[in-house]
Amino acid sequence: MVAPSLRARVRAGMIDEIKAVARRHLATDGANLSLRAVARDMGMVSSAIYRYFPSRDDLLTALILEAYDALGDAVEAADAAVDPADLRGRWHAACRAARSWALAHPAEYALVYGSPVPGYAAPDDTVGPAQRPPIVLVGILHDGLTSGRLTPPPDDGLPDPLRQDLAEIAAGLHPGMSEALLARGMAGWTQLFGLISFELFGRINRTLPHRDEYFDHQTGLMADLIGLPAPS
Repeated sequence: MVAPSLRARVRAGMIDEIKAVARRHLATDGANLSLRAVARDMGMVSSAIYRYFPSRDDLLTALILEAYDALGDAVEAADAAVDPADLRGRWHAACRAARSWALAHPAEYALVYGSPVPGYAAPDDTVGPAQRPPIVLVGILHDGLTSGRLTPPPDDGLPDPLRQDLAEIAAGLHPGMSEALLARGMAGWTQLFGLISFELFGRINRTLPHRDEYFDHQTGLMADLIGLPAPS
């Protein structure tokens, strides 16, 4: 029983090392990963790396899953650290955690939220990890509704096709949630990652040197749009 366990530990260690080297390549070369280049950096013959990752896409998927889960961990932990009744505080904490993780891991963020990798199609098992941050944000809205601290906006003005789409999304997350409220929450989610992307990819850095203050102001505007109350 010792030998298989040892082999498993050695294999796990090799997989971790391969991913660490691949992440360094992400930082310098973007998502244009080459298994041969990773193997060369590790001092392995190129054929040996295929025992651990049969293709470049398998390695990319492993890195994507790790990135989504790390981001999800950060956002969930930030939300959990705030008083559940403080809806606006939870919103700000979750948004700041997403930004902090992205700024600390720019290559991994670019892998999951940057330009699509040519020829790569993410498998279905990446969907769940990718949904973790928006689920936290929608959960804040749901908690506000169920506690009575958040009043949903008027639901008039939503086009019927969009209303149907939002109703399906709500049914999978929190049945009965107002479609209009979910629409505003999704607007906040997309603006959050737009803010992060613009900063990380240098779109606003010269014009807005006080980016911490700008970020908090913008996420506050999102909270206003959604109707999150200030703490009493």
